[in-house]
Amino acid sequence: MSRKSPGPTADSDTDNSSDNGSDNGRRRSRRALSAVRRWIVTAPGTYSWLAVLFVTTVLLHRTTPAFEHGASDGSSGGPSWDPVRPLISGVLWIDGGHWLPYAVLFTVFHATAEHWLGTLRWLAVAVLAHVLAVLLGEGVLGWAVRYGDASPSAGNTLEVGVSYALAGVVAVLTYRVPHPWRYVYAFAVLVFYGVPLAADGRTVTDLGHVTAVLTGLACYRLTRKAASQGKPGAPSPEKTERPAAQ
Repeated sequence: MSRKSPGPTADSDTDNSSDNGSDNGRRRSRRALSAVRRWIVTAPGTYSWLAVLFVTTVLLHRTTPAFEHGASDGSSGGPSWDPVRPLISGVLWIDGGHWLPYAVLFTVFHATAEHWLGTLRWLAVAVLAHVLAVLLGEGVLGWAVRYGDASPSAGNTLEVGVSYALAGVVAVLTYRVPHPWRYVYAFAVLVFYGVPLAADGRTVTDLGHVTAVLTGLACYRLTRKAASQGKPGAPSPEKTERPAAQ
């Protein structure tokens, strides 16, 4: 009488399939976490800046309302025109004090540009956009106060926020978008930032945003080397070597 050879049972098949499913889930989770880590590590400028903004935002919320109001409008008791102060403080504080939306915007735009251009060229675009927008905006404001087109108290207005650098980087990413969508993207950026400047309630900040956008578009030469090197918009996953076949 022949014996039946032992084999897997239905219960063991179920256990193996569930184990395989959990193993696959863990592997997917590890791959996702690894991709997030690579994205952050390969954009050190973006996320170091975000870390500083997180600290200043927490400090802003823990201070008195008077200090928060003073940090937002830069009032100091008398009219003045000091372009150095907004150049420095404008990159250290978030206008409105809400950090999480800017974390999303930095991840989508700044980190993408840093991966593509490299940290130095990305930083050059962001700094140029911020500096030129602040100088032009403060210059126009000082001129308006001097010739009576604005009240003397407007000279105390301090441009606080990182939106100028963000606008410049959003604009330079036009050259990352393939044809023909590049022109659609550029048109959308110009409309988004240009409409407030054309409206009746336009402000110096609206002028600064348009200046930053035009600065980003003018940085085309900084993007040519990145394009010739074929840098991707995001870091490529690490390749694992397969053992040679025996």
